Amino acid sequence: LLSGERTAADITSEYLSRLRRTEPSLRSFIHVAAAAAEREAEELDRRIASGGRDAVGPLAGVLVGVKDNLCTASMPSTGGSRILDGFQPAYDATAVRRLREAGAIVVGKTNLDEFGMGSTTEGSGFQVTTNPWDDSRVPGGSSGGSASAVSARQCVVSLGSDTGGSVRQPASFCGVVGLKPTYGRVSRFGLMAYASSLDVVGCFGSSVFDTATILSVIAGHDKMDSTSSSHDVPDYRSDLASLSLLESKPLNNVRIGIIQETLGEGVDAGVISSIRSAASHLEQLGSVVEEVSMPSFSLGLPAYYILASSEASSNLSRYDGIRYGQQVSADDLNEMYGDSRANGLGHEVKMRILMGTYALSAGYYDAYYKRAQQVNIGREHPL
Repeated sequence: LLSGERTAADITSEYLSRLRRTEPSLRSFIHVAAAAAEREAEELDRRIASGGRDAVGPLAGVLVGVKDNLCTASMPSTGGSRILDGFQPAYDATAVRRLREAGAIVVGKTNLDEFGMGSTTEGSGFQVTTNPWDDSRVPGGSSGGSASAVSARQCVVSLGSDTGGSVRQPASFCGVVGLKPTYGRVSRFGLMAYASSLDVVGCFGSSVFDTATILSVIAGHDKMDSTSSSHDVPDYRSDLASLSLLESKPLNNVRIGIIQETLGEGVDAGVISSIRSAASHLEQLGSVVEEVSMPSFSLGLPAYYILASSEASSNLSRYDGIRYGQQVSADDLNEMYGDSRANGLGHEVKMRILMGTYALSAGYYDAYYKRAQQVNIGREHPL
């Protein structure tokens, strides 16, 4: 692009053409902003023509899909829920704003399980996304639309969110690179809250370098998010480049652990074989791979469900038809609350709200929520 071999308008047109061809079967996007993307690309070309490399940011012309639970001022943001159908935020999420400032072009909002609660993207309030490799299969979730879009080359990279695997799992299903940063590394400002102590903004790309590039842009402290890390942001791209320059053993002195409990009953033999193969390759690159035991591993999922559902029951109380959400006509306030939520929220979301409310109720707080907190491992901000 900066060399003049291609224009941003040409690249954008190519991706939009592919998106239009594949979207009817994939349904990766809830909203596509094609006209806005074309205008931004043309403006980018004018800036490059007049000012050269210094006139644009490091992501100039890169088409980005944004998971629809991240706020965007220029297009609707629904969280994958009918209760927010047509909702237009007044601001961009910090991660989205930083991408735009770096020159990226947001092509649209990607599909997800409602408010991030699910693992197949079948729980969206709008549509079901399919897997680009096999349209009879799911892309994973909850960030299935973001993973599917990158896998099908509908966009170059995408943003997602990860509370309990929602970036990592769909990345594996769709054959792309998914990165869940350490909690606090990326600002959560503008991310629709599901479970605030677990929610993380992540990203998808076709390569490790792609995700490192995106992380370099979106990471860093944000005064709008008190939980964001104040530590300096490493130059992830330079670190990767340094590794690639090492001749034979770039992973010397690196120890990698494989949790024994993740290879037990219920894991497909093909998955175990792939993990063993990857471990062997990493050893050839100089690392030491060891199997380690984590006896508390089996407690992770039940603790997650208690903590996440409890926080969701509080966070989602804002969708009442008054502050946020579609309002339903009713005879009194309580009826309006009930009808707005009954009509606007899906089954999975209702179930988790009920579970969380129960876990936080008098007589059960100590037995469920407090014990789940004790299982949860404390996190430190990344260096």
